[in-house]
Amino acid sequence: MNIPTRSRLTAAVAISASIALLAACAPSGGGSSDDTTKTTLSLVAYSVPKAANGALEKAFAKTESGKGVSWKESYGASGDQSRAVASGLKADVVHFSLTPDVTRLVDEGLVDKTWADGANRGIISTSVVAIVVREGNPKNIKTFEDLARPGIGIVTPNPGSSGSARWNILAAYQSIIANGGSESDAEAYLKKVLANVKALPGSGRDATTAFQGGTGDVLLSYENEAIFARQSGEEIDYIVPEQNLLIENPGAVTKSADPAAKEFLTFATSAKGQQIYAQHGFRPVASVDGVEVGSVEGANDPAQPFPELKDLATIDTTFGGWEKVNATFFDEKNGIITKLIADSGKA
Repeated sequence: MNIPTRSRLTAAVAISASIALLAACAPSGGGSSDDTTKTTLSLVAYSVPKAANGALEKAFAKTESGKGVSWKESYGASGDQSRAVASGLKADVVHFSLTPDVTRLVDEGLVDKTWADGANRGIISTSVVAIVVREGNPKNIKTFEDLARPGIGIVTPNPGSSGSARWNILAAYQSIIANGGSESDAEAYLKKVLANVKALPGSGRDATTAFQGGTGDVLLSYENEAIFARQSGEEIDYIVPEQNLLIENPGAVTKSADPAAKEFLTFATSAKGQQIYAQHGFRPVASVDGVEVGSVEGANDPAQPFPELKDLATIDTTFGGWEKVNATFFDEKNGIITKLIADSGKA
């Protein structure tokens, strides 16, 4: 039977409308009802934990809370990164070297003042200071005191921009006090150490790169950075002095962050999250129970990667907190270390 042309046109329009309606009702992403809405989170962090955070993001993506989450990342010197966020750089999650770099964002109204109220006090990764040396330790360096010997070339980041630098130099200073020296003795010691400095790169990672490129005999760095360097194939040795300083790296979410950002921080401080950090050389946060560290490639003893230290100072109990530390040591005009660096001509 022949259908009139006008009738055929009407039928075609009706069929097209039906197809369009069905398409509009179908789930996106190829029609699978299992697809999840995509969420992009911005992570702004200090330079050192890039590999560890990348592994953490992949593991988080396999959890219910992490489904559909992708990342935009920015890494650099901790102080510079904090100032960038304060100046408008988008961040959902921040992971810095120093607590004051988060406090700056609290003062700017970007991070809630309760960010450190949990059992971990806002800390998501920890480490200690390590002395990294050339393979075989040709200069026979064993302690912080050896760094003041004539003829020792040192690479350490600049405390003006790098959190790693502040941890390094405070640990070296405190080692003199721990061995019975006075504050004057510690300052005299640091003057000798700074005279031996060959480079003050902007960040902890930049300092590692300079050392790997052949600068200096010694790199002052995080224990985790030394382990990561060996995991990456670098032929170096490292010493973890018995007198040391507990490095505590904070993480927080901004007030405007997607709820998935908070779930990510919760995962970071879970036993699984801390295991991932440990595999990249970080010591587990003490408040997190049940962390199975396992063997850590690149550690001096992979089976026992994080030896207990005889005298471990902390910023709060030993130095009186970051506010006092920054006023005493790093004030732009009167800080002890600021003046010593300026006098050394290495600023």
